[in-house]
Amino acid sequence: MDQTLSNFGNVFAFLLLGVVFVAGGYLTARMLRPHRPNPAKTSTYECGEEAVGSAWVKFNIRFYVVALIFIIFDVEVVFLYPWATVFKQLGVFALVEALVFAGILILGLAYAWVKGDLDWVRPKPNIPSMPEMPQASSRTPRG
Repeated sequence: MDQTLSNFGNVFAFLLLGVVFVAGGYLTARMLRPHRPNPAKTSTYECGEEAVGSAWVKFNIRFYVVALIFIIFDVEVVFLYPWATVFKQLGVFALVEALVFAGILILGLAYAWVKGDLDWVRPKPNIPSMPEMPQASSRTPRG
């Protein structure tokens, strides 16, 4: 029982030491840094451009869609790493499983590509229209 409490005590000591270390770093930085705010420092700054207009601007949803697709495929590729570390022990069965997994990923990528979700700027759809037919005259032929 004493050994268990001692192990929990070690974990608590490391946790407490970590909190004290982080808090000490923040307090030291706060004491050492200069604090001279002015309007130029507190203004919004983005890539050297002055902020113009409201921050409530509609963004194109394409950015989020491409970012989500990237994250999905990035996470899925990370799952191949454990497979690669034990490939020799698993043999041909592991190779077939990895090929099926990669095939599913390629199908998902092809689906996103065909839907146009990977195009940053979608072209405007070309909707064909019928040429206007000349209006038939409402006059009746005289006879």
